[in-house]
Amino acid sequence: MPSPTIYFIRHGETAWNAAGRFQGTQDIPLNDLGHAQATHAGGVLGELIARNGHAFDRLAFIASPLIRARRTMELVREALALPADGFVLDDRLREIAYGVWEGSTLSEMRASHPELFAMRERDKWNVSPPGGESYVAVTRRMRDWYRQLAADTVAVSHGGTARALMVALGVATPATAADLFIEQGAVYVFSDGALAKYD
Repeated sequence: MPSPTIYFIRHGETAWNAAGRFQGTQDIPLNDLGHAQATHAGGVLGELIARNGHAFDRLAFIASPLIRARRTMELVREALALPADGFVLDDRLREIAYGVWEGSTLSEMRASHPELFAMRERDKWNVSPPGGESYVAVTRRMRDWYRQLAADTVAVSHGGTARALMVALGVATPATAADLFIEQGAVYVFSDGALAKYD
């Protein structure tokens, strides 16, 4: 049986994204640009699904439980002329937890824990913030999520989980994924051991 194709969408922009603040598990809503990005991603997704010969009723739609991801999924589905609420939530798709650093900018993180911040800059994949998660832990939950997929899937999640999924599926290494920018308003397609971005 072939591996499921994943159409992965990062949630649209929030005010904290715009301000350079790390959100982690904080429930921050989309801003106006974020709404537009989500709708745009829905249009891109519709073209990809048609091109790949997939039927909407044979796709699973799964989102992170955080409000920025849920609202993005609703707007994506509306762009596809599907009922906005026709998706399930999976806590494994939540963003990497930044612990005490949630709500902080990079400069504020550095000022609050300079030695730990320096350690994390050298080894972002393994070092976790105080009270937060490491990318190693997020990779484990993303691998677990992927292994239980039974169908081609549209997933709306976060930048950190996208990086972890890339490593879990072997399309990136921790070194290449750690600082990779995950675009909002784009669709990342994981298929047949490869990754492509469409925007």
